[in-house]
Amino acid sequence: MDAQHINSDREDKLPLLFLCHRIPYPPNKGDKIRSFHLLHHLSQHFDIHLATFVDDSADRPYISNVKKHCKSSLYVDLIPWQATLRSLKGLVTGEPLSIPYYTSIRMKTWVKATVAENNIRHVIVYSSAMAQFIPQGEFNFTRKIIDFVDVDSDKWQQYAGQKPWPLSWLYKRESDKLLKLERTLSQQFDSGLFVSSAEADMFRALSPETADKIGFYNNGVNIEYFDPERDCSNPYLDGVPTIVFTGAMDYWPNVDAVVWFVYQVLPHLLAESPQLQFYIVGGNPDKKVQRLSAEVGVVVTGRVEDIRPYIQHALLAVAPIRVARGVQNKVLEAMAMEKPVLVSSKGLEGIDAVHGEQLLIADEVGEYISLVQQILRGDFSTMGSKARNYVAENFNWDENLPEVVFLLNQSAGQVSLQDEPLS
Repeated sequence: MDAQHINSDREDKLPLLFLCHRIPYPPNKGDKIRSFHLLHHLSQHFDIHLATFVDDSADRPYISNVKKHCKSSLYVDLIPWQATLRSLKGLVTGEPLSIPYYTSIRMKTWVKATVAENNIRHVIVYSSAMAQFIPQGEFNFTRKIIDFVDVDSDKWQQYAGQKPWPLSWLYKRESDKLLKLERTLSQQFDSGLFVSSAEADMFRALSPETADKIGFYNNGVNIEYFDPERDCSNPYLDGVPTIVFTGAMDYWPNVDAVVWFVYQVLPHLLAESPQLQFYIVGGNPDKKVQRLSAEVGVVVTGRVEDIRPYIQHALLAVAPIRVARGVQNKVLEAMAMEKPVLVSSKGLEGIDAVHGEQLLIADEVGEYISLVQQILRGDFSTMGSKARNYVAENFNWDENLPEVVFLLNQSAGQVSLQDEPLS
């Protein structure tokens, strides 16, 4: 079922078309955290006309939370298994599979009518797959911004290296097709934004012809919400040291991370500390994740209403990510809650924190074992406060998001991001 909303009781502002591949609420996973804060901030400066997909029925009750920020909005249901079948059309058309995955005649019609009716001349596209709803030359926009978030093509390249044939071939194909699309879109849009300086630098190397259009703005953390002084009930057994991993548990890099940790690291930790528990906290756990609950010391919670108690009362948080692009919000949130965080080198991208000062870096099994044992002994007792201060100083939505408003209000060709990238 499609839903749309019109709210005319707002002061006059410039209209802005906002296209987003997933409803930006609740902000409980990386892309939705970023898209929600972007929507919220832009709504203070523009009349937002939002078109988005709802790919999880559990998100439908939150439509009212999104409508509050919009002048008008459209929500199109996307059933993942049907979209996956539809995506195979890309093998025939030569497109990336993600384009037919997100196709919608309903959305295309709504966008065209809404742009015409509201004389919209500004647009922001969140994720490359949504650019299909403003085909080149069809609309006369004054300013077009695309938030790629991360270099999606490289993520699929990493997937290809982890999967057996024929998935390795399919993922390599998707990587190649997406990179071609990303380069084309970076030419067509006035500015292309990424989640970190590392992502922006990587894309400039992949698309040197558009390097002057590429910038970034850091994610933020709601430091008041992730407050370690908040009195949260302890979800764990009293006196039992607990390691926590948080994240969407149907996302393959997260699945890969916890499976690796449970089978490669946890048995060694339990041999030294039999009471230790590993909690996997996040919605829609994959079957591989569900099976981990049968392992000694492992608890899989599924979706929880509030992740803060799980972070606050844990001994430490881990992020043993082996395939990654962009910034890991789970790392920033745990740091904001003053927890020691044990993160892989790949999971650290975009977070310029110092090992041993604000967080701990581990890649090999032995490194994880040694560092967890040190934390169990009480080492790194001052790390939490240093971590929170680092996040507060470097990942602040109020400081980062005004740059996007600035870009949307510029005349085409006026801004170069190469020498002074967004930060």
